[in-house]
Amino acid sequence: MTESYAAHHYGARAQDYVASTVHSQGGDLDAIERAAQGKQWRRVLDLGCGGGHVAYRLAAHAAEVIACDVTDQMLRAVDAEAICRGLTNIRTIQAPAERLPFEDGAFDAVFCRFTMHHWNDAAAGLREARRVLARHGEAMFIDVTAPTVAVADSWLQTLELLRDVSHVRNYSVAEWRKLLGDAGFVLKEVSTDRLRMEFGSWVARTQTPQERIAAIRSLQEVAPEDVARILEIENDGSFTLDVSIFSSDVM
Repeated sequence: MTESYAAHHYGARAQDYVASTVHSQGGDLDAIERAAQGKQWRRVLDLGCGGGHVAYRLAAHAAEVIACDVTDQMLRAVDAEAICRGLTNIRTIQAPAERLPFEDGAFDAVFCRFTMHHWNDAAAGLREARRVLARHGEAMFIDVTAPTVAVADSWLQTLELLRDVSHVRNYSVAEWRKLLGDAGFVLKEVSTDRLRMEFGSWVARTQTPQERIAAIRSLQEVAPEDVARILEIENDGSFTLDVSIFSSDVM
């Protein structure tokens, strides 16, 4: 398998994402577990699993959990963590979201958290997620969503790219709605919350070089009033993002 651009940049960071507080905790993970309560699914997919935190939460609610990611080192870290937790029903598969190696309708549910902003082709990835989801299956997508104010959107994408060169785009809620609908998902509910990013750990997770950290801080210091307000930029560079949960199903 040819290494993707994102995989190239995330391989060395795998253990940081297993240990990350931002990724291992949160109300969105609680929402995933609530969605799984009582279902006892046959097979579920954690698409773009990263540090595997969705898979760990789902393990008690499905016979088999497939944790899929494009980064081999990330999957090895998930394998090791699953063993440490005694979770024997988690299996890892390496593949890009746009080309999933699963048969049509293979999963009773698909979950995707903090990953679509790295996909080269979001529309293709969502079509694949729809393809592998069984009829009447459930899906939940969680990601940072872009501000509706254009200037704040531009600034957020710039800060994200400086921090992590594998960043593609944080999509707006409106863009998500269209992408999901075009892929064949029926959107049931959208909820949005705010998530504070502590600057030091935010750049440490991605091993951002000092020159790009300096560029981020320089931009933050001269941010327009609307941008500073919407992103709630703090003196130390910490800031706050919108995170949205898109609960969907298919007919």
